[in-house]
Amino acid sequence: MSNGVETREFQAEARQLLQLMVHSIYSNKDVFLRELVSNASDALDKLRLESMVDKDLDVDTSDLHIEIEVDKEKRTLTVRDNGIGMSRDDVVALIGTIAKSGTAELLRKLKESQDANASQELIGQFGVGFYATFMVADRVELVTRRAGQTGGTRWESTGEGTYTVEDVEDTPQGTSVTVHLKPEDSEDNLFDYTAEWKLREIVKRYSDFIAWPIRMTTERTDEEGKTTVDVQTLNSMKALWARPRSEVDDAEYHEFYKHLSHDWVDPLETIHMRGEGAFEYEALLFIPSHAPYDLFMREGKRGVQLYVKRVFIMDDCEALMPDYLRFVKGVVDAHDLSLNISREILQQDRQIRVVRRRLVKKVLATVRTMLTEQPERYRTFWTEFGRAVKEGLIDDTENRDTLLEVTSVASTHHETELTTLAGYVERMKDGQSDIYYLTGESRTMIENSPHMEAFRAKGYEVLILTDPVDEVWVERVGEFDGRPLRSIAKGQVDLDSEEERKSAEPEREQQRKDFAPLLTWLGEQLAEEVKEVRLSARLTTSPACIVGDAHDLTPTLEKMYRAMGQEVPPVKRILELNPTHPLVTGLRKAHEQGVDTEGLTETAELLHGMALLAEGGELADPSRFTRILADRLARTL
Repeated sequence: MSNGVETREFQAEARQLLQLMVHSIYSNKDVFLRELVSNASDALDKLRLESMVDKDLDVDTSDLHIEIEVDKEKRTLTVRDNGIGMSRDDVVALIGTIAKSGTAELLRKLKESQDANASQELIGQFGVGFYATFMVADRVELVTRRAGQTGGTRWESTGEGTYTVEDVEDTPQGTSVTVHLKPEDSEDNLFDYTAEWKLREIVKRYSDFIAWPIRMTTERTDEEGKTTVDVQTLNSMKALWARPRSEVDDAEYHEFYKHLSHDWVDPLETIHMRGEGAFEYEALLFIPSHAPYDLFMREGKRGVQLYVKRVFIMDDCEALMPDYLRFVKGVVDAHDLSLNISREILQQDRQIRVVRRRLVKKVLATVRTMLTEQPERYRTFWTEFGRAVKEGLIDDTENRDTLLEVTSVASTHHETELTTLAGYVERMKDGQSDIYYLTGESRTMIENSPHMEAFRAKGYEVLILTDPVDEVWVERVGEFDGRPLRSIAKGQVDLDSEEERKSAEPEREQQRKDFAPLLTWLGEQLAEEVKEVRLSARLTTSPACIVGDAHDLTPTLEKMYRAMGQEVPPVKRILELNPTHPLVTGLRKAHEQGVDTEGLTETAELLHGMALLAEGGELADPSRFTRILADRLARTL
């Protein structure tokens, strides 16, 4: 039929889809209003564009707006716009047909998905957001007239399998969607969508920055019974990110940041950027002044929100910001994405990956500028977020060089001030090729470690790394500015110059001969704990220390892997002895004399245990160690 009322049937797949939607596929039913407002906003955008292109189009664009109307008695909610509108053919093609390409795939994914949020995103992905109205409606009625045409069209459906289309006269330009609401059901998250507070809440959350005014008529009755009717605009329309930076002052940025983050302190830095070309977007990002309490919690929220044409899409958009920058707050407004696009699709979208790359580079460039031009701001930033940023050194190979530039760590150069790696390199001694570091639980433990003795004696600077993440990134990065990062607790250490080595070689050779029997015997006695016992060049005052081979896992890394459920084979380490320490020389003499074999064995255990404790390690049998130590102490009294 070309005129009058026409009844059509949904296809089988469309009927299944409607049933799924009616039975609460969306976990948050509020989004139905977002979909309707977004459609209205698009219609207004299209009318403005067409009126500019088609000079013969007789339309009034002086007061383009969206109107929300409530009838509490009839329990209806109407969203109306005076935008481009639709012809009858448009209605049949765009509104009357769900079953476009992809519906079967959508149904399959909806049935497979056990996550209500994931289901919600899938629906929008296939462009059927209008039908979200059937979650909250017994019946939906749409009346529309395309700009420039005289007749209008009415579309109506209960979502049960059929819909009707008919021609109507005297229809205003634009589109109105009237939702005949279901009864309120709090258990099913079905709210009273005639309540003014609820409508305000939804508009504020999802549509606050829509470019067109969203109006609603409100009634207020005072104490004297006098009723006042007022038309109010519900949205702010103030999308700061869409305005040139020169037109926005810091106070506005700070107010917006506090609205966005619920923080009470001004941000440390504001980043306003725009991407043009094949994929347009605006971004307004903030670096907070302090770390959120949940920065290192697994369930902690990320800060970047995704909008499409000023319509809110999702919080915590993981595809736009890497985990190590999860503290960055802000908004990214993309122009060419579909509404309610799923997180899975976002992560695979090439354009989104390009945006993410640009955002990350801009944030890191801002941090680098703070480091060079605003050291106090940088110091605040690194104190609050440095531990999280260092996580990026592990996985973000593309930005690793920049991350290394902005990384600061403690070192033996200064008791309280941190140093950059570049600063360390500038202070390196002549002939020094490696950047030395030591990891541990605290600065005090590291500074008192036996491994530090030779470096302190020779005046070599050592980086002091106490964050758990430091154990991982120094292994993964390997070098900075062409200079290897080297743990002073691994491998052989010899800080002597060539001339010093030559002059000391005869003495060392004699020590190797003198201590060979003791080293062999200790290696046998401690075979279950260590893989080798050798003389040390890194000790000056301590009798012994534990070191690893150059490529061994550290004990801390072993613990971390096991805590994450990854089984790693236990790594035996090396016991190094100081050949000049009285305890070691006395042990050598006692061994040569062959007396009190049991006592020597206990001394060997004590020596190994002390070396473990000195580096913050754990004893395999603490009770045995303390018993042997107590017995030895008792003999001295």
